[in-house]
Amino acid sequence: MRSKAMSLKGSAQVHIKASPERVYELVSDVTRMGEWSPECYRCRWLGETKGPVAGARFKGYNRRGWLRWWTTCTVTEAEPGGAFAFETHSVPFKGMQTRWRYQMEPSEGGTLLTESFRALWHFRIVIRLAFGGSRRRQAQMEEGVRRTLDRIKAIAEGV
Repeated sequence: MRSKAMSLKGSAQVHIKASPERVYELVSDVTRMGEWSPECYRCRWLGETKGPVAGARFKGYNRRGWLRWWTTCTVTEAEPGGAFAFETHSVPFKGMQTRWRYQMEPSEGGTLLTESFRALWHFRIVIRLAFGGSRRRQAQMEEGVRRTLDRIKAIAEGV
């Protein structure tokens, strides 16, 4: 049974010693997602539009333990130096699954980067069997966001 997943949402922030434009350049290049995401190991642009513009689509390949899956994603916001956002569409179901957003704000000679997610729906049985339940999945997603931001920071700062 499909259910609302309003409890699966979260965000984290990190200060990066790089301009908002530089940070945007990194996070909006989805082909580099595998460098910082602990779950998404590869992305590729789909169709003729191959870059961060609203409406562009890409395919994301994910893994967690033994589980492997992919999603088709649509860019919903692409404001250089400001925000980059996309929605995932799960396979084989065509409904919107999760909204991901990166917000960049100038801060103390660098950028305050916020990554947020909001799962719009999920199948309880899949979450229970594949991820250990909603609470465990929430914790996995929150930890993934923190690790992602730390890795983006390291790359942006050349650490």
